[in-house]
Amino acid sequence: MSPRPPPPPPQGSLTKNRRMSSKNGAERSAYFARREAARVLRRVLQGDDARRATASIKSLVYSPSVRNKRATFALVCQTLKYLPILKDVLAATSILNRKWKKQEELIYVTAYDILFGQQTAVMGDVENFLILHKDSLQTALARNSARHKVKKIEDMLQKNDVRVTKPRYIRVNTLKVDAESVIRELEKSNFAVSRDDTIPDVLVLPSGIDLHDHPLVLNGSIFLQGKASSMVAIALSPKPGWKVLDACAAPGNKTVHLAALMRGKGKIIACEFNAERVRILEKTIRRSGAPNVDIVNGDFLDINTSDPVFKEVHAILLDPSCSGSGISAERLDYLLPSYKKGDDADACNSERVKKLAAFQRKALLHALSFPAVERVVYSTCSVHQTENEDVIKSVLPLATSLNFELATPFPLWPHRGRPVFEGAEHLLRTDPAEDTEGFFIALFVKKCNSANNKLSRRTVPGKSMPSLSTKFMRGARCKPYPFCKMSAMWLYKHLAKQRTRKSGHLRRMTQKG
Repeated sequence: MSPRPPPPPPQGSLTKNRRMSSKNGAERSAYFARREAARVLRRVLQGDDARRATASIKSLVYSPSVRNKRATFALVCQTLKYLPILKDVLAATSILNRKWKKQEELIYVTAYDILFGQQTAVMGDVENFLILHKDSLQTALARNSARHKVKKIEDMLQKNDVRVTKPRYIRVNTLKVDAESVIRELEKSNFAVSRDDTIPDVLVLPSGIDLHDHPLVLNGSIFLQGKASSMVAIALSPKPGWKVLDACAAPGNKTVHLAALMRGKGKIIACEFNAERVRILEKTIRRSGAPNVDIVNGDFLDINTSDPVFKEVHAILLDPSCSGSGISAERLDYLLPSYKKGDDADACNSERVKKLAAFQRKALLHALSFPAVERVVYSTCSVHQTENEDVIKSVLPLATSLNFELATPFPLWPHRGRPVFEGAEHLLRTDPAEDTEGFFIALFVKKCNSANNKLSRRTVPGKSMPSLSTKFMRGARCKPYPFCKMSAMWLYKHLAKQRTRKSGHLRRMTQKG
């Protein structure tokens, strides 16, 4: 007789096991999210201490290396929000001793979770240590509240009135898909989508929608690009077949927008000095499918404008490093320890902004000096006059001598430049409160002359441009895509044939003479 099978477990036991399994999974997820948040927090705080943040909180959280983005983002923001209180509580308990100082950021994140967030399960050394001292942490928190004479912890938190609910903007990558297809796809997810009334191929969604992991974003069909940022490439208006230089290209959203406006024809040279940001630029270009971009890892100011490669540059987009004051709310800068409400007026005259303006002025003068350039756009995501109108005013004498004049991008746009010099009405500003970001755009256009017309006749839309020379700048490294090498081989053979034909023609003319 075969043995009788064991009886099935009671129904209640199965339900309990499922709950335990689900709970353990949530605890593991929270465990790893705290460690990812701690790594991001360390970079944020180190950059803030040095006053040179290289990336916003959002861009750090939504990088490919972070897996649990939603939980990590919430933890980083909340920990920064409560950081002054956490520091006071930890100092009062003397918990953050030399042994744990190396894991300072993880201590902050876990202490937030224990005191203000979810009940933290014991899954790691830091969790074990802080839960062991939970009573002393709560006692120190109560004393801190009594000292500040507040009944609720939220009363101690600094409120910021500039935060407003803003819509989510996305730009359709027309190299891969059209706007109507994107609208239909997003509506399948019950998103309320509408077209922007000013910027072509920019769509508007309600605030709070997270699309970072959406398939359309991951495959490069759409880019999470703000409305004001999307205006910059359109202001340059490059023609298909032109050679265009993006002077400070990373992370590459404007670069691939230029490629879309040029319908993938012509050539775009994307210049970026920082090697780490070059890798980000490469990923952006691959995701977009742009076929006509060469990447240069080098300093824009070191470009030799007399090099043959750059003698045919028709248009330059210059979006140099700036204070980022126009997107401080979008960057969540109000959460940083160094942020002080009402500092914007003083920041305009700070040494940092003055140094940035000096670099911006030098870069703009260099852009205007390219021999064949017809259009130059200068843009910043700053609201400071020092980086905007003052820079334009300082370069106007040279621009005029080179036959450039200020043109008016988006003539119907209501916000124009501050009237600090004659012609400032041609400049464009966007308002952080009304337009979601604070951007500044200036467009220089070379007046028509016979040389320009001759150059335009030489440019045939759709013809491939020569690949980049590897010796055009000091210390720069050229990183062309594979098709550029084929282009270089074709170019060298083509030039050799031309030289052979010319020498043969000269011999025949000499014989006839």
